[in-house]
Amino acid sequence: MRVVVADDSVLLREGLVRLLKEIDCDVVASVEDAPSFLAAVDEYHPDVAVVDVRMPPTMTDDGIKAAVEARKRDPNLGVLMLSAYIELSYADVLLSDGRGGVGYLLKDRVTSLETLADALRTISEGGTVLDHEVVAQLLVARRSDPLAQLTPREREVLGLMAEGRSNSAIAAQLVVSAGAVEKHVSNIFSKINLPDVGSDNRRVLAVLAWLKAR
Repeated sequence: MRVVVADDSVLLREGLVRLLKEIDCDVVASVEDAPSFLAAVDEYHPDVAVVDVRMPPTMTDDGIKAAVEARKRDPNLGVLMLSAYIELSYADVLLSDGRGGVGYLLKDRVTSLETLADALRTISEGGTVLDHEVVAQLLVARRSDPLAQLTPREREVLGLMAEGRSNSAIAAQLVVSAGAVEKHVSNIFSKINLPDVGSDNRRVLAVLAWLKAR
């Protein structure tokens, strides 16, 4: 997998490059600002870009704007946003085209190489990966108590769904049967008035589409 890394912190950037190499990624470029990131995407045509949200030149939303522009130039480019903060508007922008192949994770919650490798693999295959804290805040921001109808177990399942987990992976994580997970998923969609469209990526996008419509 060919990867471009964009982060203004040299320590974080170089550390991420080393971690990516450990999971057999080919890091074709490592840059510190949004213009350099776009130039690297144009030159190297990576499979996935790992991008910080806040980067030079303005240190506001340059990273997310560059990521959106990069996906316009290369529709096949996967993007994983890594941020120290939950920026709700940024998550909306990133997912607004509905094409999948995107992710938004919090830096301090990527605690293992396996987590990083799984996220990149899902994104490269067209899936969507969201930190469950991001999903929770998206929900809370749009309704006073959108999860009130869900049981604690259903909330756990919804969080894992939003991270891009399959039903079998959720079952393994929660140590329950696949049938139990299928029932929880069906209940979730019923309670928040969403059809079960059958794939992890579409399920996440459907949840976000429902939130935007509220």
